[in-house]
Amino acid sequence: MNRPAAGDPAADRIALQARDVHFDFAELRTDWIPGEPFASHLIDVLHLLLPEGERWFVEVFSRALPMVRDEALAEDVRGFIGQEAVHATSHQGALDHLVEAGVDVTRFVEQVEWIFKELLGDRGLTGDAAREWLVERVGLIAAIEHFTAVLGSWILDSAALDAAGADPHMLDMLRWHGAEEVEHRNVAHDLYTHLDGRWLRRIRAMAVAGPALAKLWVDGTRHLCARDPHLRGTPQRRARLRDYLRDSRRGLVPGPWLFTRAVLTYLSPRFHPAAHGDTDAAVAYLAVSPAARAAEAGHAGPAEGSAA
Repeated sequence: MNRPAAGDPAADRIALQARDVHFDFAELRTDWIPGEPFASHLIDVLHLLLPEGERWFVEVFSRALPMVRDEALAEDVRGFIGQEAVHATSHQGALDHLVEAGVDVTRFVEQVEWIFKELLGDRGLTGDAAREWLVERVGLIAAIEHFTAVLGSWILDSAALDAAGADPHMLDMLRWHGAEEVEHRNVAHDLYTHLDGRWLRRIRAMAVAGPALAKLWVDGTRHLCARDPHLRGTPQRRARLRDYLRDSRRGLVPGPWLFTRAVLTYLSPRFHPAAHGDTDAAVAYLAVSPAARAAEAGHAGPAEGSAA
């Protein structure tokens, strides 16, 4: 498989390992960034989207795996599947905690489930139509994975969250996840390139995925703020654009320019994820992550589903 020279993807490649991590959210406050419910809930949208979304990633990539004719890429895809399965489980734990804390997210989560199971499901297709729909979904995942890698790099460098006293368990979960997103940032793009690779189709996928993610994120943040019982009777129950701009300036949430730049870089015909992100920084965090270290201590070898 030919890969772009930018960022030297071959040299940046590592064996992807699914780490059997566990997180304790028993004492987690709904404003896990103390006194910052808006910023907390904006990031909490991940817990609403990712359990079902990453199960969908796993399903789509599992169906695509038999079509891969390059063994190195097949190994990467298997590692991606293993990591994403653990991500879904971990965010499900955070979502369950939100529900236990009295934040009713049922309606929003049902909408997310409909998107991934019905709108983006298999549709009962066969033959060439089934293959084309599979490739289309791989392209959508490649676009989404560009955003998750960008967010992963952001959370690894988010010193403002430490300064604000963010809950260490949540911060470790986000940074462990972010580090693994940076680790496997090339895989979805390389799989799409292997199966199809057309630039216009890739850009069309971004034109769908980008606005859809933005809409879901805005709606999810509003949903969480409106249904947090601790915010009843307070102005903070209404999520506003000015709250986002304020918190992004303070470094508590990723800012609009981060996402704009991510889209602009994706438009280049020469785009490759290897040129965007620091694998060394991801590996360095995983070496000190309390959850990742506990997982390593508890298992003599890679977790099930690893490509290592």
